[in-house]
Amino acid sequence: MWVHTLRVTDLRRFDSAEVVFGPGLNLVVGPNGAGKTTLLEALFLLSYGRSFRRGSRDSLLRMGAERYTVHARLQRADGSSTRVGLERHGNRWTARADEQDLARLSDLYARCAVCCFEPGSHELIGGGGEGRRAFLDWGVFHVEPGFLPLWRRCQRALEQRGALLRTAASPAEFAPWHEELGRSGEAVDSLRRHYVALLRPRIEAAAAFLLPELGPATLAYQAGWDDPTPGALAATLDRELERDRRRGLTSRGPHRADWQLGFERAPRREHLSRGQEKLAALACVLAQAELHQDTLGEWPIVALDDLPSELDHAHQARVLDRLARSGAQVLITGTEASPPLRDRIPAAAWFHVEPDGVRHRPGESPAGTG
Repeated sequence: MWVHTLRVTDLRRFDSAEVVFGPGLNLVVGPNGAGKTTLLEALFLLSYGRSFRRGSRDSLLRMGAERYTVHARLQRADGSSTRVGLERHGNRWTARADEQDLARLSDLYARCAVCCFEPGSHELIGGGGEGRRAFLDWGVFHVEPGFLPLWRRCQRALEQRGALLRTAASPAEFAPWHEELGRSGEAVDSLRRHYVALLRPRIEAAAAFLLPELGPATLAYQAGWDDPTPGALAATLDRELERDRRRGLTSRGPHRADWQLGFERAPRREHLSRGQEKLAALACVLAQAELHQDTLGEWPIVALDDLPSELDHAHQARVLDRLARSGAQVLITGTEASPPLRDRIPAAAWFHVEPDGVRHRPGESPAGTG
């Protein structure tokens, strides 16, 4: 899959902008604050319903505007095309595909897969478990059609149990929710484990490609409770009830799942430098994109934000060569075109973000960027 046309209105600094991309490698350059990252955010919105940047969703709205929209024409691997769109007006979201309203935002996300590496991606390795769960669940969602209903059942059971923990409810009142969370949680865990088993060799190979100096990599998964036998989660919830009452939260379950990437010469994430964290995170993003292609028969869109600032020239060259061979569409942003970018991205695939919009100016550097 690749994005042919991207159009945004009232998104951050853009009152209106349209870009026509090509397959393969594409480069978007411009000064800081011009709006390069906003173009990648727009695609990310279509795939996740949020930005990869920190901050509230309201910060995406251009000052003085009432709503923002993102529209894209997507080309599929089978030669067909799909038109998708997303609008936010106040707290109301509207998603469309091929001129039809979609009942759920998840119906939109399933149509537009984007794998993104950006300046905050190192948190995937060095940050808390929430980001790693989101990364894992996004992948499972796309390759396992039954995952989302199970995940929603888990969330509802967790919410109900959490509400009961704040009351003087009897153990009997918890029992149906422990049973429901046990069933749905173990089913979610099973799908996650299957996905991790497919992802593991790809992540370990990508990590060896980017960080050979650290030795072999190992991907380890934790379910969120200790006993993997069927029926054990409900029993764990029963056993932990009084302690969870005191804490006011559910301490065991699929919402506590996590995974870690370790290396022979850096077994713990604390052993990695910030630069190594970035490369390890990029290995995860590349592996997830490859698994998506291997499972579904088409590449997701690969977005690399501010790549020249995130990787040295040698790593840029290796990553670009790998992606160019893959056939994936790759959208790259930077304040300037580094030598590896200049050498590998055709002049016809250069775009410049300027004060009055996005310009297609093949092979030219914007003023002041070399």
